[in-house]
Amino acid sequence: MDVEIQIINKSNNKLPEVATTGSAGFDLRAFIQESIILKPNQRELIGTGLYMSIPIGYEGQIRSRSGLAYKNGIIVLNSPGTIDSDYRGEIKVILFNTSNETFTINNGDRVAQIVFSSYHNPVFNVVTSLDESNRHSGGFGSTGIE
Repeated sequence: MDVEIQIINKSNNKLPEVATTGSAGFDLRAFIQESIILKPNQRELIGTGLYMSIPIGYEGQIRSRSGLAYKNGIIVLNSPGTIDSDYRGEIKVILFNTSNETFTINNGDRVAQIVFSSYHNPVFNVVTSLDESNRHSGGFGSTGIE
């Protein structure tokens, strides 16, 4: 099923695109006037120059690029960040340098990816007890898997 995303591109970069036909994430590129030096343990808000109208029932999830994370320690800080269907501002990415080395971001660099996903808004039903499960209220580490 094709979903139409209306987009305005105010950058001098090409539109988001997938790297392969099986890719879920569309690459987002930095739209910056000057290079940004990202120091170790520093975060920076990076503009893309992109504005989108995402249909109701869908969200854009901003995620790290695996190669950038593995090779350079550069991640999307609040990954996945959510772009809601009613947001019309510029798509921006919070990048964080987890490495011990400085990292330079240039205009046009692929800095993140966006995955479009459907969602449902539930109707909450207030009750006094919940149905039983094998796990009950066991939280972190409660499944015994090491």
